Formats: sequence, structure tokens, C-alpha cells
Amino acid sequence: MFDYTVQTDKSVDEAIQSIGANLKEEKFGVLWNFDLKGKLQEKGLDFKKEFKVLEVCNPFEAYRVINENELAGYFLPCKIVVYNSNGQTKIGMPRPTSLVSMLENNAIQELAKDIEERLIRCIDRSI
Repeated sequence: MFDYTVQTDKSVDEAIQSIGANLKEEKFGVLWNFDLKGKLQEKGLDFKKEFKVLEVCNPFEAYRVINENELAGYFLPCKIVVYNSNGQTKIGMPRPTSLVSMLENNAIQELAKDIEERLIRCIDRSI
């Protein structure tokens, strides 16, 4: 499966706050909180759905991944999205293991598996 997605009763902003706190516990930080709705509206498009893209990173893990295979840098930083779909807040991410599978590198796959499990824990604790 390419993605991991869950639903929460929290608002988009509440979910983002919760994710930020949980990411810190795993030594990840939010590098950027991109407001897609705001950007599209700024460009004159009538987009009403709350949709935030969080770029998250753990510097130690990024260092390990890049040192193992520079092409893995194409998948950094990791992304977590928080959005509203049909009145329900969803939190999701592309699975790092799915992304790096294209590199056909077992060492990178193992690193991605560990990172994926930690990010899933963050998301699950944010519900």
C-alpha cells in the first residue's frame, strides 16, 4: 500500500498541533507547514478544502539515508498531510518504504521501515 491514512475527530489545526508534539518525541521536526488552500486561493482558485502539507525531518535519519544512497534524498523530507474530506479530518502520509522501493537497496529499505514505523506511531498518537 502506498499510503497510510487515518481519520480523527480533531480539527485540522488541532491535529497539526498534536502531530507536532508527537513528532518531537521521535526527534522529528516540522520544517514547513504548507497551506495548500491558502496558496491556491492566493492564486485566484476557488479551493475550499482545508489541506495542509507538513514537511518533517529527523536530521540524524536524513544524514543516515543520504550517506547510504544519495538518490534517497529525492524522497526527503518526509511528508504528512492533514486535510478535511467530506467533513472528516484525515491525517496521512506516503509510506517511506513504498517510495524508496524504487531504489532497490536493502539498507535504505530497512532505514525507511524504521522511519515509517516511527511516523505511523506519531500519526496514531495524534488521533
